[in-house]
Amino acid sequence: MTSSLTAASAPTATPTKGLLADILPLVADDFAAVDHLIPRQLSSDVALVEEIGRYIVESGGKRLRPLLVLLATRCLTQPEPGAGPHIRLAAVIEFLHTATLLHDDVVDKSALRRGRATANATWGNAPSVLVGDFLYSRAFQLMVSLGHLDVMRVLSDATNTIAAGEVQQLANIGNVHLSESAYREVIRAKTALLFEAATHTAALLAGAEPTQTEALRRYGLHFGLAYQLLDDWLDYAGTSADMGKNVGDDLAEGKLTLPVILALQSVSDTEAARLRAAIAARSVAELPVVLDIVARSGALDATRAAALAEAENARLALGALPNTPYRAALERLADVATARVG
Repeated sequence: MTSSLTAASAPTATPTKGLLADILPLVADDFAAVDHLIPRQLSSDVALVEEIGRYIVESGGKRLRPLLVLLATRCLTQPEPGAGPHIRLAAVIEFLHTATLLHDDVVDKSALRRGRATANATWGNAPSVLVGDFLYSRAFQLMVSLGHLDVMRVLSDATNTIAAGEVQQLANIGNVHLSESAYREVIRAKTALLFEAATHTAALLAGAEPTQTEALRRYGLHFGLAYQLLDDWLDYAGTSADMGKNVGDDLAEGKLTLPVILALQSVSDTEAARLRAAIAARSVAELPVVLDIVARSGALDATRAAALAEAENARLALGALPNTPYRAALERLADVATARVG
Protein backbone atom coordinates (compact mmCIF):
# COMPACT_ATOMS: atom_id res chain seq x y z
CA MET A 1 0.00 0.00 0.00
CA THR A 2 1.24 3.53 -0.65
CA SER A 3 1.05 6.55 1.57
CA SER A 4 0.15 10.07 0.55
CA LEU A 5 3.67 11.00 1.57
CA THR A 6 5.08 9.15 -1.40
CA ALA A 7 3.06 11.09 -3.92
CA ALA A 8 1.51 14.55 -3.99
CA SER A 9 2.21 15.33 -0.36
CA ALA A 10 5.89 14.39 -0.48
CA PRO A 11 8.24 17.21 0.48
CA THR A 12 9.87 19.09 -2.34
CA ALA A 13 13.41 19.10 -0.95
CA THR A 14 15.30 16.14 -2.43
CA PRO A 15 17.23 15.20 0.76
CA THR A 16 14.02 15.10 2.78
CA LYS A 17 12.21 13.07 0.16
CA GLY A 18 15.00 10.51 0.12
CA LEU A 19 15.01 10.13 3.89
CA LEU A 20 11.25 9.64 4.04
CA ALA A 21 11.31 7.17 1.17
CA ASP A 22 13.61 4.98 3.26
CA ILE A 23 11.41 5.20 6.36
CA LEU A 24 7.84 5.02 5.08
CA PRO A 25 7.80 1.36 3.98
CA LEU A 26 8.13 0.35 7.64
CA VAL A 27 4.68 1.78 8.44
CA ALA A 28 3.05 1.80 4.98
CA ASP A 29 -0.06 -0.11 6.10
CA ASP A 30 -0.49 2.05 9.19
CA PHE A 31 -0.06 5.24 7.17
CA ALA A 32 -2.58 4.06 4.59
CA ALA A 33 -5.04 3.42 7.43
CA VAL A 34 -4.51 6.96 8.75
CA ASP A 35 -4.99 8.35 5.24
CA HIS A 36 -8.25 6.41 5.01
CA LEU A 37 -9.49 7.52 8.43
CA ILE A 38 -8.82 11.25 8.03
CA PRO A 39 -11.28 11.95 5.18
CA ARG A 40 -13.94 9.83 6.89
CA GLN A 41 -13.57 11.96 10.02
CA LEU A 42 -13.90 15.15 7.95
CA SER A 43 -17.49 14.25 7.05
CA SER A 44 -20.04 16.91 7.92
CA ASP A 45 -23.53 17.98 6.93
CA VAL A 46 -21.99 21.38 6.14
CA ALA A 47 -20.32 21.14 2.74
CA LEU A 48 -17.92 24.03 3.41
CA VAL A 49 -16.48 22.19 6.40
CA GLU A 50 -15.53 19.23 4.23
CA GLU A 51 -14.29 21.45 1.40
CA ILE A 52 -11.91 23.52 3.53
CA GLY A 53 -10.94 20.60 5.73
CA ARG A 54 -9.95 18.46 2.78
CA TYR A 55 -8.14 21.37 1.13
CA ILE A 56 -5.84 21.94 4.09
CA VAL A 57 -5.41 18.27 5.09
CA GLU A 58 -4.52 17.27 1.52
CA SER A 59 -2.35 20.32 0.83
CA GLY A 60 0.98 18.53 0.58
CA GLY A 61 2.26 18.46 4.16
CA LYS A 62 4.79 15.85 5.17
CA ARG A 63 2.56 14.56 8.00
CA LEU A 64 5.59 14.12 10.21
CA ARG A 65 3.56 14.27 13.42
CA PRO A 66 1.35 11.27 12.66
CA LEU A 67 4.41 9.48 11.28
CA LEU A 68 6.07 9.96 14.67
CA VAL A 69 3.04 8.38 16.34
CA LEU A 70 3.24 5.31 14.10
CA LEU A 71 6.99 4.80 14.46
CA ALA A 72 6.98 5.42 18.23
CA THR A 73 4.18 2.89 18.67
CA ARG A 74 6.05 0.22 16.76
CA CYS A 75 9.21 0.86 18.73
CA LEU A 76 7.32 -0.64 21.66
CA THR A 77 4.65 -3.01 20.37
CA GLN A 78 3.57 -4.72 17.18
CA PRO A 79 -0.18 -4.34 16.54
CA GLU A 80 -1.70 -5.78 13.39
CA PRO A 81 -0.58 -3.67 10.40
CA GLY A 82 -3.10 -0.93 9.66
CA ALA A 83 -5.11 -1.57 12.82
CA GLY A 84 -5.13 -0.47 16.42
CA PRO A 85 -5.84 2.65 18.49
CA HIS A 86 -2.58 4.29 17.38
CA ILE A 87 -4.23 4.89 13.99
CA ARG A 88 -6.84 7.10 15.63
CA LEU A 89 -4.17 8.80 17.72
CA ALA A 90 -2.21 9.66 14.58
CA ALA A 91 -5.37 11.21 13.08
CA VAL A 92 -5.95 13.21 16.28
CA ILE A 93 -2.44 14.67 16.07
CA GLU A 94 -2.90 15.56 12.40
CA PHE A 95 -6.25 17.27 13.06
CA LEU A 96 -4.78 19.30 15.94
CA HIS A 97 -1.91 20.38 13.70
CA THR A 98 -4.21 21.25 10.81
CA ALA A 99 -6.46 23.32 13.08
CA THR A 100 -3.47 25.34 14.27
CA LEU A 101 -2.41 25.96 10.66
CA LEU A 102 -5.83 27.36 9.78
CA HIS A 103 -5.79 29.69 12.78
CA ASP A 104 -2.12 30.67 12.32
CA ASP A 105 -2.64 31.69 8.71
CA VAL A 106 -5.52 33.95 9.70
CA VAL A 107 -3.52 35.55 12.53
CA ASP A 108 -0.43 35.99 10.32
CA LYS A 109 -2.49 37.09 7.30
CA SER A 110 -0.58 34.50 5.28
CA ALA A 111 -1.44 34.07 1.61
CA LEU A 112 0.85 31.15 0.83
CA ARG A 113 1.54 27.83 2.55
CA ARG A 114 3.19 24.73 1.08
CA GLY A 115 3.41 26.50 -2.24
CA ARG A 116 -0.28 27.27 -2.70
CA ALA A 117 -2.93 29.69 -1.49
CA THR A 118 -3.93 29.43 2.15
CA ALA A 119 -7.51 28.61 3.10
CA ASN A 120 -8.07 32.13 4.42
CA ALA A 121 -6.81 33.62 1.15
CA THR A 122 -9.27 31.38 -0.74
CA TRP A 123 -12.39 31.35 1.44
CA GLY A 124 -11.81 34.22 3.88
CA ASN A 125 -10.92 34.48 7.55
CA ALA A 126 -14.23 33.56 9.18
CA PRO A 127 -14.69 30.18 7.43
CA SER A 128 -11.04 29.29 8.09
CA VAL A 129 -11.30 30.00 11.82
CA LEU A 130 -14.57 28.11 12.15
CA VAL A 131 -13.32 25.06 10.26
CA GLY A 132 -10.25 25.15 12.50
CA ASP A 133 -12.65 24.98 15.45
CA PHE A 134 -14.40 22.02 13.82
CA LEU A 135 -11.10 20.18 13.45
CA TYR A 136 -10.20 20.83 17.09
CA SER A 137 -13.54 19.46 18.25
CA ARG A 138 -13.31 16.44 15.94
CA ALA A 139 -9.84 15.74 17.31
CA PHE A 140 -11.23 15.73 20.84
CA GLN A 141 -14.08 13.42 19.82
CA LEU A 142 -11.53 10.95 18.46
CA MET A 143 -9.39 11.45 21.55
CA VAL A 144 -12.28 10.52 23.84
CA SER A 145 -12.93 7.40 21.76
CA LEU A 146 -9.45 6.15 22.73
CA GLY A 147 -10.64 5.90 26.34
CA HIS A 148 -7.17 6.62 27.77
CA LEU A 149 -7.19 9.29 30.48
CA ASP A 150 -3.42 9.96 30.42
CA VAL A 151 -3.48 10.46 26.66
CA MET A 152 -6.39 12.89 27.00
CA ARG A 153 -4.54 14.74 29.75
CA VAL A 154 -1.35 15.16 27.73
CA LEU A 155 -3.18 16.26 24.58
CA SER A 156 -5.56 18.65 26.34
CA ASP A 157 -2.65 20.23 28.23
CA ALA A 158 -0.63 20.46 25.02
CA THR A 159 -3.49 22.09 23.12
CA ASN A 160 -3.92 24.69 25.84
CA THR A 161 -0.19 25.46 25.94
CA ILE A 162 0.01 25.70 22.15
CA ALA A 163 -2.81 28.27 22.18
CA ALA A 164 -1.04 30.24 24.91
CA GLY A 165 2.19 30.08 22.89
CA GLU A 166 0.44 31.56 19.89
CA VAL A 167 -0.88 34.40 22.03
CA GLN A 168 2.59 35.00 23.46
CA GLN A 169 4.09 35.09 19.96
CA LEU A 170 1.47 37.65 18.98
CA ALA A 171 2.31 39.71 22.07
CA ASN A 172 5.99 39.58 21.07
CA ILE A 173 5.38 41.10 17.64
CA GLY A 174 7.74 44.01 17.13
CA ASN A 175 9.56 43.42 20.44
CA VAL A 176 13.16 44.14 19.43
CA HIS A 177 14.37 43.27 22.93
CA LEU A 178 13.11 39.67 22.89
CA SER A 179 15.64 37.38 24.57
CA GLU A 180 16.81 34.04 23.23
CA SER A 181 15.31 32.24 26.23
CA ALA A 182 11.90 33.89 25.65
CA TYR A 183 12.09 32.98 21.95
CA ARG A 184 12.92 29.37 22.77
CA GLU A 185 9.97 29.14 25.13
CA VAL A 186 7.64 30.36 22.37
CA ILE A 187 8.88 27.81 19.83
CA ARG A 188 8.67 25.07 22.47
CA ALA A 189 5.05 25.95 23.17
CA LYS A 190 3.78 26.71 19.67
CA THR A 191 5.68 24.12 17.62
CA ALA A 192 7.74 21.58 19.53
CA LEU A 193 4.99 20.66 21.98
CA LEU A 194 2.79 18.91 19.42
CA PHE A 195 5.74 16.80 18.22
CA GLU A 196 6.42 16.01 21.89
CA ALA A 197 2.77 15.12 22.49
CA ALA A 198 2.77 12.83 19.44
CA THR A 199 5.57 10.60 20.70
CA HIS A 200 4.59 10.93 24.38
CA THR A 201 1.00 9.83 23.85
CA ALA A 202 2.08 7.03 21.51
CA ALA A 203 4.19 5.65 24.33
CA LEU A 204 1.37 6.02 26.85
CA LEU A 205 -1.12 4.33 24.54
CA ALA A 206 1.32 1.45 23.97
CA GLY A 207 1.72 0.93 27.72
CA ALA A 208 5.44 1.71 27.73
CA GLU A 209 7.45 1.69 30.93
CA PRO A 210 8.28 5.15 32.37
CA THR A 211 11.88 5.21 31.11
CA GLN A 212 10.80 4.50 27.54
CA THR A 213 7.89 6.92 27.76
CA GLU A 214 10.25 9.68 28.88
CA ALA A 215 12.72 8.82 26.11
CA LEU A 216 10.05 9.18 23.45
CA ARG A 217 8.70 12.37 25.00
CA ARG A 218 12.16 13.93 24.94
CA TYR A 219 12.74 12.74 21.37
CA GLY A 220 9.58 14.52 20.19
CA LEU A 221 10.48 17.71 22.05
CA HIS A 222 13.99 17.97 20.60
CA PHE A 223 12.79 16.95 17.15
CA GLY A 224 10.23 19.76 17.24
CA LEU A 225 12.77 22.33 18.41
CA ALA A 226 15.13 21.33 15.60
CA TYR A 227 12.29 21.56 13.10
CA GLN A 228 11.31 25.10 14.13
CA LEU A 229 14.89 26.32 14.34
CA LEU A 230 15.37 25.11 10.77
CA ASP A 231 12.22 26.95 9.68
CA ASP A 232 13.50 30.15 11.23
CA TRP A 233 16.92 29.66 9.61
CA LEU A 234 15.26 29.13 6.23
CA ASP A 235 13.33 32.38 6.50
CA TYR A 236 16.66 34.17 6.12
CA ALA A 237 18.81 31.59 4.32
CA GLY A 238 16.36 29.68 2.12
CA THR A 239 14.08 30.25 -0.84
CA SER A 240 10.34 30.20 -1.32
CA ALA A 241 10.70 26.78 -2.96
CA ASP A 242 12.42 25.45 0.17
CA MET A 243 9.65 26.63 2.46
CA GLY A 244 6.46 26.77 0.42
CA LYS A 245 5.98 30.32 1.69
CA ASN A 246 7.52 33.70 1.01
CA VAL A 247 11.07 34.43 2.16
CA GLY A 248 11.06 37.19 4.77
CA ASP A 249 7.57 36.42 6.09
CA ASP A 250 8.82 36.60 9.68
CA LEU A 251 10.28 40.05 9.07
CA ALA A 252 7.10 41.26 7.38
CA GLU A 253 5.10 40.05 10.39
CA GLY A 254 7.42 41.77 12.87
CA LYS A 255 8.54 38.47 14.43
CA LEU A 256 11.95 38.18 16.04
CA THR A 257 13.42 34.74 15.49
CA LEU A 258 16.82 33.38 16.45
CA PRO A 259 18.79 34.68 13.43
CA VAL A 260 17.79 38.28 14.18
CA ILE A 261 18.04 37.89 17.96
CA LEU A 262 21.63 36.63 17.63
CA ALA A 263 22.50 39.25 15.01
CA LEU A 264 21.32 42.06 17.30
CA GLN A 265 23.74 40.79 19.94
CA SER A 266 26.81 40.91 17.69
CA VAL A 267 26.50 43.67 15.07
CA SER A 268 27.46 47.31 15.40
CA ASP A 269 25.11 49.83 16.95
CA THR A 270 24.39 51.27 13.48
CA GLU A 271 23.49 47.90 12.01
CA ALA A 272 21.44 46.97 15.07
CA ALA A 273 19.48 50.18 14.60
CA ARG A 274 18.85 49.25 10.95
CA LEU A 275 17.56 45.84 12.03
CA ARG A 276 15.27 47.30 14.67
CA ALA A 277 13.89 49.85 12.20
CA ALA A 278 13.21 47.11 9.65
CA ILE A 279 11.36 45.03 12.24
CA ALA A 280 9.31 48.05 13.31
CA ALA A 281 8.45 48.82 9.68
CA ARG A 282 7.34 45.20 9.03
CA SER A 283 8.24 45.60 5.38
CA VAL A 284 10.01 43.19 3.03
CA ALA A 285 11.40 46.26 1.25
CA GLU A 286 14.16 46.19 3.90
CA LEU A 287 14.72 42.45 3.42
CA PRO A 288 17.93 42.73 1.33
CA VAL A 289 19.56 44.92 3.97
CA VAL A 290 18.41 42.64 6.79
CA LEU A 291 19.61 39.50 4.99
CA ASP A 292 23.01 41.08 4.45
CA ILE A 293 23.41 42.16 8.08
CA VAL A 294 22.20 38.82 9.47
CA ALA A 295 24.43 36.82 7.13
CA ARG A 296 27.55 38.82 7.97
CA SER A 297 26.86 38.63 11.70
CA GLY A 298 27.35 34.86 11.87
CA ALA A 299 23.82 34.41 13.23
CA LEU A 300 22.81 32.03 10.44
CA ASP A 301 25.67 29.68 11.23
CA ALA A 302 24.76 29.82 14.92
CA THR A 303 21.09 29.08 14.19
CA ARG A 304 22.08 26.19 11.93
CA ALA A 305 24.29 24.80 14.69
CA ALA A 306 21.42 25.11 17.19
CA ALA A 307 19.10 23.14 14.89
CA LEU A 308 21.68 20.40 14.39
CA ALA A 309 22.30 20.21 18.14
CA GLU A 310 18.59 19.69 18.84
CA ALA A 311 18.40 16.97 16.18
CA GLU A 312 21.32 15.22 17.87
CA ASN A 313 19.57 15.56 21.25
CA ALA A 314 16.56 13.84 19.70
CA ARG A 315 18.70 10.93 18.51
CA LEU A 316 20.44 10.59 21.88
CA ALA A 317 17.08 10.43 23.69
CA LEU A 318 16.31 7.11 21.99
CA GLY A 319 19.01 5.19 23.86
CA ALA A 320 16.48 3.72 26.31
CA LEU A 321 14.47 2.06 23.52
CA PRO A 322 14.91 -1.44 22.07
CA ASN A 323 17.28 -1.57 19.11
CA THR A 324 14.74 -2.17 16.32
CA PRO A 325 14.26 -0.95 12.73
CA TYR A 326 11.65 1.47 14.10
CA ARG A 327 14.10 3.05 16.53
CA ALA A 328 16.62 3.30 13.68
CA ALA A 329 13.92 4.99 11.58
CA LEU A 330 13.31 7.58 14.32
CA GLU A 331 17.05 8.22 14.47
CA ARG A 332 17.14 8.77 10.70
CA LEU A 333 13.97 10.84 10.86
CA ALA A 334 15.82 13.35 13.04
CA ASP A 335 17.77 14.16 9.88
CA VAL A 336 14.50 15.23 8.22
CA ALA A 337 14.21 18.09 10.70
CA THR A 338 17.48 19.53 9.43
CA ALA A 339 17.80 18.02 5.94
CA ARG A 340 17.65 21.40 4.19
CA VAL A 341 20.45 23.15 6.08
CA GLY A 342 23.06 21.82 3.67
